[in-house]
Amino acid sequence: MTLEDLRILVAACEAGSMSSLARELQRTQSSISQHIARLEAELGIRLFERHARGVQPTAAGKILKDFALEGLDAIEVGLQRVRALQHGESDTLTVTTGGTTVRHFMRHAVVRFRKEHPGVNLRFLPASSTRRCFEILRLNQADLGFVTTGEPARGINEKTIAKQRMFLLTTKDDELSRRRKLRLQDLKGIRYLGLAGGTTHHSAIEQAAAQRGVELKAEVVFDDFDTAKLFVELGLGQAIVPAVHAYNFERSGSVKAVPITDLPSVAIGWAFRHWHHLSPAAREFVAITNQEIGKLHNVPGLELSAAIR
Repeated sequence: MTLEDLRILVAACEAGSMSSLARELQRTQSSISQHIARLEAELGIRLFERHARGVQPTAAGKILKDFALEGLDAIEVGLQRVRALQHGESDTLTVTTGGTTVRHFMRHAVVRFRKEHPGVNLRFLPASSTRRCFEILRLNQADLGFVTTGEPARGINEKTIAKQRMFLLTTKDDELSRRRKLRLQDLKGIRYLGLAGGTTHHSAIEQAAAQRGVELKAEVVFDDFDTAKLFVELGLGQAIVPAVHAYNFERSGSVKAVPITDLPSVAIGWAFRHWHHLSPAAREFVAITNQEIGKLHNVPGLELSAAIR
């Protein structure tokens, strides 16, 4: 049994096809099959069921894949740290998240972390969706992700730290801005400014509206909530934004935010491959960020988890 055998096993479980995996790795299908055959011969048990559409791991295959994935991940992290030590490099912490997350959730945490850990290079890798953050984490291009949680993802673990209610963002002279609260039915006929497809917020809003017979067809599409605020200020329409953004935007004095009572809250938090493989710097960054987010306990519509209250 070799590390390459285990890497091929993990990849085959995720690909579901030896032929497609061979094309992806630019190798022959027979060479891929040899790695699996060697594992099965050594363990004396079948690891895959073959069928017309590809392969599916057996119960034994799933068990070995899960433990192999954890072990391979730990080895990769260890090799990265050894290489950094060998070349005298500073620790690097990479966080992937949405483009405006740092501004609304992490700016004070970044300042604190830099003061307390000046020897760590802090790097942010923007991603337009939670799904993209997961892809970056799987490719070992980032240590942490700050994402919308609650959607299961293969090979990724999550820690939810808060839930956010959703608010309608309007100009101050909009008729809806005078309301203390809104329901989705109240949004019929608005000039809706919508998030780009593929995001969790977009899916949650569209699904909830459809269930209540409300069509929210975006007249203008934006990629981040800061852009939504700009479009609202320009009088292009109304947008739906989460609690912390709504609170910060309203404080600017140019817009009004009204809670939408029948839209489900959206959970946010950390994503990572394995918590115990994170570097001390990564865990410290999480702790500092959680402490700073805990100071937002008075923000309307923000429900903090018990761990950071």
